[in-house]
Amino acid sequence: MSDIVAAVEADAAAHPVEHVHPGPWEYLKIAFILALLTALEVSVYYLSSLKSILPGVLIGLAIVKFSLVALYFMHLKFDTRLFRRLLTLGIILAITVYTIAITTLFKYL
Repeated sequence: MSDIVAAVEADAAAHPVEHVHPGPWEYLKIAFILALLTALEVSVYYLSSLKSILPGVLIGLAIVKFSLVALYFMHLKFDTRLFRRLLTLGIILAITVYTIAITTLFKYL
């Protein structure tokens, strides 16, 4: 446990805080962008010409929305690299586990 604390402290010392957290207007801008992306997702769903690529488009928009939320509302944009790496590693692990589960499920169908 002390190794983890030492790693976080070393990373914080190596990368001093040189930023200012966003103010209320920046949060409102991000919220507005997220609302626009949600409206785009809903409108894409109802376009019959995009039915063949619908899953890819919706997943792409979801990734963009998740990234914005993680960067600004979870403050990962302003934290140390360690926290961003931990989040990225967790996402990769989750995708890997879901992929294995889905491929195993399709084997029995």
